[in-house]
Amino acid sequence: MNTVYNFGGPKSDGAAHDDPRQKDKTVTGGKGANLAEMAGIGLPVPPGFTITTEESVRYLNEGEAFSDKLRADVAAALTHIERAVGKNFGDPADPMLVSVRSGARVSMPGMMDTVLNLGLNDATVAGLADISGDARFAWDSYRRFIQMYSDVVLGLDHGLFEEAMEIAKEDRGYFTDTELSAEDLQELVGQYKSIVEEERGAPFPQDVHEQLWGAIAAVFESWDADRAKVYRRLNNIPGDWGTAVNVQAMVFGNMGETSATGVAFTRDPSTGERSYYGEWLVNAQGEDVVAGIRTPQYLTKARRVAAGADLPSMEEAMPAAYEELARVFDLLELHYKDMQDIEFTVERGKLWMLQTRSGKRTAKAALKMAVDMAGEGLIDEETAILRVDPMALDQLLHPTLDPDAPRDILAKGLPASPGAASGKIVLDADTAELWAGREEAVILVRVETSPEDIHGMHAAKGILTARGGMTSHAAVVARGMGRPCVSGASAVSINLVNRTLRIGDRELQEGDIITLDGAKGEIMAGQVPTIEPALDGDFGVLMEWADKHRRMGVRTNAETPADCRTARGFGAEGIGLCRTEHMFFDAGRISAVRAMILADDETGRRTALARLLPEQRGDFGEIFRTMAGLPCTIRLLDPPLHEFMPTRDEEFADLANDLGVAVDHLKRRADELHEFNPMLGHRGCRLGITFPEIYEMQARAIFEAACDVTAEGGDAVVPEVMIPLVATRKELEILRKLVDRAAEQVFTEKGARVEYLVGTMIELPRAALMAGEIAHEAKFFSFGTNDLTQTALGVSRDDAGRFLGPYVEQGIYARDPFVSLDIDGVGQLVEIAAERGRATTPEIKLGICGEHGGDPESIAFCEKVGLDYVSASPYRVPIARLAAAQAALRSGR
Repeated sequence: MNTVYNFGGPKSDGAAHDDPRQKDKTVTGGKGANLAEMAGIGLPVPPGFTITTEESVRYLNEGEAFSDKLRADVAAALTHIERAVGKNFGDPADPMLVSVRSGARVSMPGMMDTVLNLGLNDATVAGLADISGDARFAWDSYRRFIQMYSDVVLGLDHGLFEEAMEIAKEDRGYFTDTELSAEDLQELVGQYKSIVEEERGAPFPQDVHEQLWGAIAAVFESWDADRAKVYRRLNNIPGDWGTAVNVQAMVFGNMGETSATGVAFTRDPSTGERSYYGEWLVNAQGEDVVAGIRTPQYLTKARRVAAGADLPSMEEAMPAAYEELARVFDLLELHYKDMQDIEFTVERGKLWMLQTRSGKRTAKAALKMAVDMAGEGLIDEETAILRVDPMALDQLLHPTLDPDAPRDILAKGLPASPGAASGKIVLDADTAELWAGREEAVILVRVETSPEDIHGMHAAKGILTARGGMTSHAAVVARGMGRPCVSGASAVSINLVNRTLRIGDRELQEGDIITLDGAKGEIMAGQVPTIEPALDGDFGVLMEWADKHRRMGVRTNAETPADCRTARGFGAEGIGLCRTEHMFFDAGRISAVRAMILADDETGRRTALARLLPEQRGDFGEIFRTMAGLPCTIRLLDPPLHEFMPTRDEEFADLANDLGVAVDHLKRRADELHEFNPMLGHRGCRLGITFPEIYEMQARAIFEAACDVTAEGGDAVVPEVMIPLVATRKELEILRKLVDRAAEQVFTEKGARVEYLVGTMIELPRAALMAGEIAHEAKFFSFGTNDLTQTALGVSRDDAGRFLGPYVEQGIYARDPFVSLDIDGVGQLVEIAAERGRATTPEIKLGICGEHGGDPESIAFCEKVGLDYVSASPYRVPIARLAAAQAALRSGR
C-alpha cells in the first residue's frame, strides 16, 4: 500500500493518478486530494507529493520513527518533483526548494504547521540568487526559512527573530521589510543564524535532507499540538484521524513587483453573494497575508472602491493574472459544485494554484449559497439541504452582538446557550422578576440555578452562572427559553450580603449593566449593541425543502404560551414534552404547592390541590389554543418534592402564616422529606403511586382544558399524557387506569369527549429492557435521554462538568454524552426499547424528548432506529427540521 502519492508533473513520472486512494481525503487529506484533483483537471499546480494520514498515525503511535519504506518512497517522490521542475534538491547551482504543509481530512485552518522555502542553506542561497538574478529575493527567502524552520521545527521563540527584524528596520529608518536591501537581508540572516546557535547550542541545519525530515516530523507532531486538540474538540473531529503531509515545489510570490500571493473565495463567505472575495499582496509569500505581517490589498476593483482604499486591486495591477484567476474560480466552482477557498501565487506573471477547499462561511451565507446554487442548476435540492450545517442555524435564530462594537471583556465561561443580551445585574430570581416587571432588562447572575429560579430566568434577558456545565440546569432551561447563557464562569464571585459581584479583579454592584455573548461565553462590562435575527427568504426556502424530504416529525419542548408561539413560528408540529413542574414555581402558586407537600394527610393535600386545579386548567388551555390541534405530550409531575420546599426562614414564616401552623412544625415536615439522593428518590411515577391525588388533579386539568378548547371550535385537541420514570409495567398500569378514570369523569361532566393517549417516558435502563412488557399499557414511548444517560452511565449531569472535559479530550467519550447521545451505550437501550415495544404494540408512537432531540448526530441515530419524531427546545426546532431531512436523505429513505 502506498505511503506517498505524487501530483502534478507528467503522468508517466511515477504518479499514481489512477489510484482512488489518492483522492480519498481520509488517506491523502483534504489538501492532498484537492491538489491531485486540480492537477488532474489541468490547472497550474506546482508538482509535489503527499504522505498519507496513515503514516502520521503510525509515526505518532510508534514512538516517532520513520519506516524504511517511507524514506524510500519519499526519496522516489523527490525525484518526481526534480524531473518535473528541472532542478535538483540541494543543488548549490540551481536549487529546488519545497514547501512542507499539513493537510487533515477536514479543514483545520491555522491549527497545524507549515514550512516554506525548505532546501535553502549557505550554498543554495547563492545559487538561488544567481539563477533568479535577484539577490534580494534569495536572501529574503533564506531569512524567512530560518525564522519559520526555527519556530516550527526547532521550537525557538519566533519573537526573537521578529525583534531582530524590527531593530534592523529601525536602524535603517525603514517602515516595511520590503525596504531592506539584499545586503541588509544577508546581514539579518547572519543574525538569525547566531540566534539559532545561541538558543539551540548547535548551528542551523545545512543538510537539506535533514531539513526535510525535520519538517515532516514537525507537521506530524503538530496534529497533537494544544491548539489543534482544542480545535478538534470544538469541532468534533476525532483525534485518531491524523494529518497528511504535502511536500510541493516552491513557487515564489516574493520575486519583485511582477510576483504576488493571495487568498480568495469564489463567493462572499459572509453574505453568500456571488462575487469574488479575497486579498492579495505584491512581492510577498503566503504567510504575509494570513499572518497579518503586512496589510493586504483588495482582490477586485469593486471592493477596493467600496472600501475607499488607495492601493490598487489585483484586477487593476495584474489584469492578465487576475483574468486567469477568475477563469479558475469559475472552473473550480463548476467542478466542486461549492464555494471554494483558494490560495494562489503569481511568480513573475505566471499564476500557480496552491490549494482549494470548500470555504467556511457564515450561516447566512451558507443558506444563500445553497439556495442560489440550486437555482443556478449547479446543485440539486437534496444537495442544497445537505450543504448547510444544522448547528450553524443557531447564528440566525438568536440576537448577536454588533461585530463592530467595542467590547470590555471581564471574563469567559462556557457558551451554554447562544445569543446576546445586555441588562442590569440581579442576584436572585425574585429581584429579576420584580425589575423586569418595571420593564428593565436584567441579567440573572447565580452561583447555579435551580428549578425554583424559573420565574427569574424567564424574566431575565440572559443568565450567568459561576458553576455548571453545558448541560446544567441553567444551560438546558436557557436554551429552551431562547435566552443567552454563560455557565461555569469560575471568575465570578457573588456576595449576596453586600449585593455585589466580583468578576476577576473588577467589583460590580447589583444594577450595573453587563453584556453576555452566549455563543462565545464572554462576559462584558456595559451594554454592547445587538443585531436581531433576520430570517430571510433563503431560510424559508431551505426549510420548505427540508420538510419535503424528512420522514420524522419535529416537536418542541415547551410549557408556556410564549415558548409554544416561538416554536410554532419555527415550524414545530406539536409538543413533545411539557414539563408541568415549571408551572408550579409561579409566585402565585408556590405556596399552594408547598401546602400540598407539607400536609399531614390526604385531606390536606386535596385541599391544596383544589387551589391548583384552576391554575393548571388555565395553563393547559392556553397551550392547547396556541398549538391549535397539534399533539401535545404533557408530563405529569416529575421532580422530587424537595425542589419545591422553602429554604429561607422568611419563606417558612410566610407559609406558616398562610397555613395557620407553627414554623417548627413545617421545618420538621421538611426534614422528614429530606432525601440523600433525590434524583433516584421519591419522584416521577412514584409520586403518583404514593400520592395519587396529585396526578388525579393534573389529569382532570388536562381533560377539562381539552374539552373546553375543543368546544370553542377549531381543530380538535389531542392530549398525550406522559407518566414519568416508569420502571415496571405495574406502575404504568396503575397510573394509566387513574388517568382513564379522570378522563371518564370529566367527559361525563362535560358531555363531550376528546381523543387522548397515555404513555410513558423511557428514562431508566430497566424500562428500556422491559419495554415489551410496558408497551402493553402504553400508546407511546418518549425517550427521556437526559435521565437515561444519567442512569445508564451512572453520571450526574449537574456534576459531570468537572470531569467530562478531560474524558472527551482523552477519547473516553467521543463527545459530551449529555450533548450528543452515547450511541454505543445509551443508544443501544433506545434500540432495544423501540424493537421490544413495537413487537408488543406495532402502532406504538416513538419519540425522543431529551436535549439530544436538537443534536444533529443524535437525530441521525433516531432516523436509523425509525423513531416517529424528535422534540427540541423552541430555538432548536429549525435545527432539528434540517437535521431530520439530512438524516433521511443519507439513509436513503
